[in-house]
Amino acid sequence: MRLREDVKRMKALTDENRLAIMLALQHGEKCGCDLLEELNISQPTLSHHMKILANSGLVDYYKEGRWIYYSISAKGVQAFRDMIAFYARCDCETNENIACGRENK
Repeated sequence: MRLREDVKRMKALTDENRLAIMLALQHGEKCGCDLLEELNISQPTLSHHMKILANSGLVDYYKEGRWIYYSISAKGVQAFRDMIAFYARCDCETNENIACGRENK
């Protein structure tokens, strides 16, 4: 099973700094220097969180000169949505008479 890999992905969004980074990137690519200023965090803190987000597949990046540019990965976000849908489903949702193991009365 892919449990270990999925836990790694889920943990990527279990920190308020990483959630703030994802929100900051929703409107497009940003340079690390802009994220530092916008989020008021240190460079080592940003590097730590960006490594986790990039390893989870949620964020893409490239280096240009001395700057690193980050963006949300559309492919990574879709994979994350698919993963959540896999775990957050109930077979009983397709049966009108049964709701998660209990019959409707």
